[in-house]
Amino acid sequence: MSSPTGPAPGLPVRMPRPRQSGRHRRPEPVAAPEGAPTLVLAMPGVPSTEVRNLGEEVVSIARSELPGLDARIGYLDGDDDEYPALGTVLAHTAEQRVERYELAKAAGREVSEPDGISAVVVPLLAGPDNSLVRRIRQAVVDSKAVAEMTEVLGPHPLLAEALHVRLSEAGLARADRARLFTVATAADGIILATVGGEEAVQAAGITGMLLAARLAVPVMAAALDDEGAVAAIAEQLRESGSTQLALAPYLIGPELPEGLLDIAIKEADCAASEALGAYPAVGKLVLSQYTSALGISAQTQAPAH
Repeated sequence: MSSPTGPAPGLPVRMPRPRQSGRHRRPEPVAAPEGAPTLVLAMPGVPSTEVRNLGEEVVSIARSELPGLDARIGYLDGDDDEYPALGTVLAHTAEQRVERYELAKAAGREVSEPDGISAVVVPLLAGPDNSLVRRIRQAVVDSKAVAEMTEVLGPHPLLAEALHVRLSEAGLARADRARLFTVATAADGIILATVGGEEAVQAAGITGMLLAARLAVPVMAAALDDEGAVAAIAEQLRESGSTQLALAPYLIGPELPEGLLDIAIKEADCAASEALGAYPAVGKLVLSQYTSALGISAQTQAPAH
């Protein structure tokens, strides 16, 4: 029986487990530094409940990877009410930073005056879309907040993984290339569809090469917003020997103009997978852009296959 001061004599005493050493030691948990800038997810597209849910899921993934992270969503086409505009979110973030400093100072705490950036803006875009990127950058400037804007999320091996998973979910690719069985509906040629013009197609092509290596089938990129481009790539793939094509959107989702994907699917006459959406890799890449901007170590790597 234990006494108020400790275990009774003769009973075993549980000692703290010694910290492991060497390469098998568990990594120490990483948390957001105190006072770190806010991560502001720049959300393109028409605001809606579906778009908001997607953004919140992406932000939730980022928070789970970096506890203590202050993350918010700013809508490029927001109305400042239910869907706050990006510029409004940035201005409010800067104001709150000053308010916290003044409250701490009034309470007699020794705190440093706010310095450096108040927010890191991460565009929720898989690839470069100059028109959207320019609008996001202009919103940052107009907010007059001291903020830094990162690059878009791709190209990146994690996006190739996400594309592979979306294709397998649609029954258009094997989930694991090491398995011995085949999927009867598996595509033997992939059209990687994006928006944003030639620069976006080139960037998608880089991720497409990674996807081709995973699936061992040809992958070619095409711009959805370039009339006839998807049909031309489909014809090129068929001429090279592919008989069963699939279209894979190299897009998160909100940035895709309504109806554009349906038109492309009809032109290519093939099945399609879903957009990347809130696939876990998307949240991890958002966080990676944030931590890279701040010089914080981030573990965002593609799993080995």
